[in-house]
Amino acid sequence: MSVQKKVLLAFSGGLDTSYCVKYLSETCGMEVHTAIVNTGGFSAQELSQIEERAYALGAATHTTLDETKALYNQCLRYLVFGNVLKNNTYPLSVSAERVFQARAIAQLAKTMNVDCVAHGSTGAGNDQVRFDVVFHTLIPNVEIITPIRDNKLSREEEIEFLNSCGVEGDWTKALYSINQGIWGTTIGGKETLTSHLPLPEKAYPTRATATEERVITLHFERGEFVGINGEMLAHPTEAIQALTKLADEFAIGRDMHIGDTIIGIKGRVAFTAGAPLLIIKAHHALEKHTLTKWQLNLKDQLALWYGQLLHEGQFAEPALRSIEAFFEQSQQTVHGEVHVRLAPYRFSIEGISSPNDLMNSTFGKYGEMNNTWSGKDVEGYSRIAANQALIYHAVNGGNHDSR
Repeated sequence: MSVQKKVLLAFSGGLDTSYCVKYLSETCGMEVHTAIVNTGGFSAQELSQIEERAYALGAATHTTLDETKALYNQCLRYLVFGNVLKNNTYPLSVSAERVFQARAIAQLAKTMNVDCVAHGSTGAGNDQVRFDVVFHTLIPNVEIITPIRDNKLSREEEIEFLNSCGVEGDWTKALYSINQGIWGTTIGGKETLTSHLPLPEKAYPTRATATEERVITLHFERGEFVGINGEMLAHPTEAIQALTKLADEFAIGRDMHIGDTIIGIKGRVAFTAGAPLLIIKAHHALEKHTLTKWQLNLKDQLALWYGQLLHEGQFAEPALRSIEAFFEQSQQTVHGEVHVRLAPYRFSIEGISSPNDLMNSTFGKYGEMNNTWSGKDVEGYSRIAANQALIYHAVNGGNHDSR
């Protein structure tokens, strides 16, 4: 008699993962255990409803894991330190979350000693790669099952199967798919499948309610966002959540991202990420005052690599730990306040206050006066700086076009 296989399913409670529970238990004869990983996007009520659904579908056990603080401590803080925006636009909201959800599932799989892990990703997106890469890295001897991808199922086929299993539910396809977490919300719909249509106002989960402009102060300590308007929060995740509420009042942080997917096609997604964009832009402004030009230059280069590797699910790559060490060291003098003006649908950085501000009048005022050098010093420096180009043009002819 064969032993029943035990599988751990990453479960969200939607159509795809609901299908997976019934398919794995009734068609494959497996003992199905479900788990949901919260990265700041679910309320306590929503998590309770998802648990009820898992058991109603036949899950042997259901586990709720909260990775919000781990996500911040081990990843989001470095996205801030690096001012990481994919294609100078997108704060990698889903990319970071999926990696940590997969990691949490992998760790739980080890403790439960399961035979298989499963997820409900399709074969057309980035998430399948992110989950698989993490599983192959952390639990290489555990089988990965992906029923939706493996069976190449349409939504209609999933609904038909669930109906045949006696599972009732409103499977009406929402006009827009929304993924919400602490680092922003992404929205997909018919417009994001085109190259030219904007997302309509009704598709966004929040509406602008503020009508008057407002200036706020964001507080940073060693590069970490820690408070708003003089109020220091217990943990940066609390500061992010407080800023999210404030940004939502102004509908700040909306944009459309077009990028290269892991699987080699172009992908377009709308997002609203008021807190991440406010934090990153404010942090960058503070850094421009407190870091040297070479620190800023190196950080910009490393941030591109950090964002790309994270986007493709390569969080376990040791190079990321090396980049994080550089980021960490670079933040030792990034202290102070950033003053930001909020208005409906937009914001602007007004200025900073910092004890580490390198724009210090003791050493000179740009375009006005110099206190630590003379005009003769600049004259000599300029001659030396021009020397190599002077020699090149003299050797190759004064009219030589170097282009």
